[in-house]
Amino acid sequence: MELTLLDYIVFFLFVGGVTAFGCSFFFRSRRGVEAFTAAEGSLPAWVVGMSIFATFVSSISFLGLPGGSYAGNWNQLVFSLSIPFATWLAAKVFIPLYRSLNSISAYHYLELKFGYWARAYVAVCYLLTQLARVGSILLLLAIPINTMFGWNIATIIVATGLLTLIYSLVGGIAAVMWTDAVQGIVLIAGAVACALVLTFSMPEGPMQLFEIASAHDKFSLGSFSLSLREPTFWVVFIYGLLTNMQNYGIDQNYVQRYMTAKSTAEAVKSTMLGSLLYIPVSLVFVYIGTALFSYYTAQPDLLPEGVVGDKVFPYFIVHGLPTGVTGLVIAALFAAGMSTISTSINSAATIILTDFYKRLRKRKSTPRKEMTVLYIASAAVGVIGIVVGLMMMQIDGILDAWWKLASIFSGGMLGLFLLGVVCHTVKRQHAVIAVVVGLAVIAWMSFWAPLHTYLTIVLGTMAIFLTGFVLTKLIK
Repeated sequence: MELTLLDYIVFFLFVGGVTAFGCSFFFRSRRGVEAFTAAEGSLPAWVVGMSIFATFVSSISFLGLPGGSYAGNWNQLVFSLSIPFATWLAAKVFIPLYRSLNSISAYHYLELKFGYWARAYVAVCYLLTQLARVGSILLLLAIPINTMFGWNIATIIVATGLLTLIYSLVGGIAAVMWTDAVQGIVLIAGAVACALVLTFSMPEGPMQLFEIASAHDKFSLGSFSLSLREPTFWVVFIYGLLTNMQNYGIDQNYVQRYMTAKSTAEAVKSTMLGSLLYIPVSLVFVYIGTALFSYYTAQPDLLPEGVVGDKVFPYFIVHGLPTGVTGLVIAALFAAGMSTISTSINSAATIILTDFYKRLRKRKSTPRKEMTVLYIASAAVGVIGIVVGLMMMQIDGILDAWWKLASIFSGGMLGLFLLGVVCHTVKRQHAVIAVVVGLAVIAWMSFWAPLHTYLTIVLGTMAIFLTGFVLTKLIK
């Protein structure tokens, strides 16, 4: 089955509708900096929760999870099992802390503990991470769209980036989060539709799917060995725990959403909704990969040679779904990418304003100048992200490149934050030494270590925290 006129209509209506809906928040965002960056703390809990969920799910999740479980098993699902622990910590520690500080910046706390150098260091790491993230998501979104529509990859990157930038720039955080909520609903609907179609399209009925998958050990969560060179259950779980602690603890994307809720209690409810919703949705994604394996194992003539790994799901979307549903799922894939990109644009612009422009400016700035900075910063992040996406077209292994860049740029940010929370008397020079040691460990893990790459953030965080902790206890 090929794409029909109805599929095109569904897809373009969604993309056009989301862009127009986001732009409709133009007048609200013009009320000032607080409206543009925090929606004046007025958003409903369900919108904040859905926005957190949509921020968590990117085109990497939409394509990577089914592709991984198609080629392997349910090992990737272990990452999601660590989310409740990180969410509990966010509800007990992170959210009350940020709400009490009443600062839209996630890194204001680090300045209070260690001085401005720590705030600037982490803010720079965050900005570099977001630029790499926008570029990676744009390219990972463009590749399957190219497969489905046959459009030029560079054109898709530029068009997607500009469309997302338009409503992010015009509507501010309210536009980003309300469109996130809509995109999250479409994303879930698309994933569930794929799962149902696959389940009831097996030649001998749904049970055949589970029989084939079980025979090939597709439901395994991975090895329980203690090896540090393979993505075992324990390696993925610890990686997920540290990554999610970083997401919910110090990532500006999430901290900014805590500040848009009406109260601390509402922020906690929103975080619980957004984070815990990801667990069943990620289960649907890995199930889709397993279902694809059974579907094409039972009917091998339906899958052309050369369509393997991450290419199988996009191929099924175009050739295996009913008319109209194909358009919905392509729209859901687009939603996953657009929500992540718009979040990165707004949060990065907020950091540029709060952590650099306002902090380093000697004279007090006017609200009009601050809004100008937000507009310019948003445009700059969007355009640079597009350029990064175009440059990454020359790189083989986009996901591997993204993971390495993210590990290096994040620079053990979580370790420094935990050091400040746990050690109340740590000295600035000890924190500096700890960061240097952590960066050395991250560089070693990224380029020379024989251990699995998932352990980079784990060892980097531990190196910073333990170095600072030991120096604080030994040197009075």
